Amino acid sequence: MDTETAEIDTTEDVAVDIERSIEAIMTVADEPQSVVSLATSLGVPMTAVRQAIERLVTDYDGGNGGARRGFELREVGGGWRVYVRPEHDDAVREFVLTQNPTRLSQAALETLAVIAYKQPISRGAVASIRAVNVDSVVRTLLGRGLITEAFTDNETGAIHYETTDILLTQLGINSIDELPHISPLLEDGADGFSTAGA
Repeated sequence: MDTETAEIDTTEDVAVDIERSIEAIMTVADEPQSVVSLATSLGVPMTAVRQAIERLVTDYDGGNGGARRGFELREVGGGWRVYVRPEHDDAVREFVLTQNPTRLSQAALETLAVIAYKQPISRGAVASIRAVNVDSVVRTLLGRGLITEAFTDNETGAIHYETTDILLTQLGINSIDELPHISPLLEDGADGFSTAGA
């Protein structure tokens, strides 16, 4: 193997490593990841990250003769994130509802209550109210179909969440407006939570 061939092989290996590293990050990321943050995390140039993302998008879309995946890498809110393709929403929803019937933890119930009463609300705002990290709990609630992404803030890139019709069905109510007022249960009701969406 000559020197030129060895350099090409090394370059391809580095590119593949960057792709796999981006895939690994995307599996645990709750928020869209910008090219800058990915490049910083991996210690590689932004152009290498952009090229790796382009290759992953093509790969997931079935380019180069491969199979089209059930998920896609989508650019939203100034960053990139893995999403289920819309045509598979029903299958995922059915799986979540039938295969995951376990009860919610106390942390999940508290987080769900904050989202229900303060929606739409960002994960950071929920964490601030609860004074704990809520990343894994939000993933659980999303996985159960109890909350969904309402919108992404254009300035901060933060995703805001709201409850779904599945939650209404589980609670046996027609609207979030039917949630009980909880101000009387708080030490100081003046701090809010008096009405849904307040």
